[in-house]
Amino acid sequence: MDWNNVLKVVESTVTGVGLQVLGAIVLYIVGRWLISFAVGMVQKGLSRQRLEPTLLRFIGNTISVILNITLVIAILGYFGVQTTSFAALLAGAGLAIGTAWGGLLSNFAAGIFLVVLRPFKVGDFISAGGITGTVEEVGLFVTTIDTPDNVRTFVGNNKLFSDNIQNYSANPYRRVELTAQISGAADPRQAMAAIKQRVQKIPNVAAKPEPDVAIASFTPVGPVLAIRPYTSNECYWQVYFDTNMAIREVLGDGSFPAPMPVYGVQHMNAQAAKA
Repeated sequence: MDWNNVLKVVESTVTGVGLQVLGAIVLYIVGRWLISFAVGMVQKGLSRQRLEPTLLRFIGNTISVILNITLVIAILGYFGVQTTSFAALLAGAGLAIGTAWGGLLSNFAAGIFLVVLRPFKVGDFISAGGITGTVEEVGLFVTTIDTPDNVRTFVGNNKLFSDNIQNYSANPYRRVELTAQISGAADPRQAMAAIKQRVQKIPNVAAKPEPDVAIASFTPVGPVLAIRPYTSNECYWQVYFDTNMAIREVLGDGSFPAPMPVYGVQHMNAQAAKA
């Protein structure tokens, strides 16, 4: 065995493979840069058309995925892999891939419907799929939602689209729903007037429509009042907590008796007990 020839063959093979790998790395880096540049240019051009951020991000993600798949196929072709054979292999495994990716495909289809129908957009506060929070992004397969306790949650698009969606940001005003228990000995009209007057002074409470204060139900202790001020979406929680404090201040200033629990006691004489 001529070791010199063996070394030359190994050296030439390693050199060729090394140059090929280096070329593939350069192709990948340049390709990724071109993809980022192209996606950025498309999004920048579409943003001038005043498209919603939800649609912009979805289009950008779709273009990015398509171009990245094209880049991978180009790199495989650079290594000598027949792309036609690669496509035939994917076609032959189509049933298995369709079964394995069924969830992803349904999420992708649901994502398209979410973008087209637009039941919500980026920045909206929604409740859907068992999650409540602010929409940060509608992606190809998942929607990113930040919950009120600042937890980033990723929900499959199909789960959102197949569930009931409550969009709290769709309308300019929301109604705050609160209740207050008063004593049966208190004058409900006086209590309602005092609470309404106090609630109307809370910052960011809408003047029109006026806050609703009425008797919602009755309990053995006394009437239950419903207090419902209106406010903008941005000020909802501020009005919610301030209204609670206002109710406490009005009903706790000594003008209204505190509601006390009622107990029923039944007396029976000895003869009736024996019977």
